[in-house]
Amino acid sequence: MAFRTLDDLGDIKGKRVFVRVDLNVPMADGRVTDETRLRALLPTVSELADKGAKVLLLAHFGRPKGAKHSEMSVSMVLDALQDVLGREVMFVPEIAGDIVAQSIGILADGD
Repeated sequence: MAFRTLDDLGDIKGKRVFVRVDLNVPMADGRVTDETRLRALLPTVSELADKGAKVLLLAHFGRPKGAKHSEMSVSMVLDALQDVLGREVMFVPEIAGDIVAQSIGILADGD
């Protein structure tokens, strides 16, 4: 079986493409100190968006004992991610439900 690539997806314009990403980056004082993992996302996210997909990124930092902690929110890397990608990124703190559906609904092709 051959290894599949983005080229194998065919026409993705207007389609939602769900990408699981690892945003566990070094932080200090609430700021990203090493963007290496963020830069590694750039080729994939850019290609998908440039082909007109609605790119959905899923990441998490963790919820110790099920509790939300603001210092463990993926939103902490949002500014650095936007800088690296050169694109606006909408942060949605949920993974399912009406808020997610509405958020996806307002995305344009290539967002």
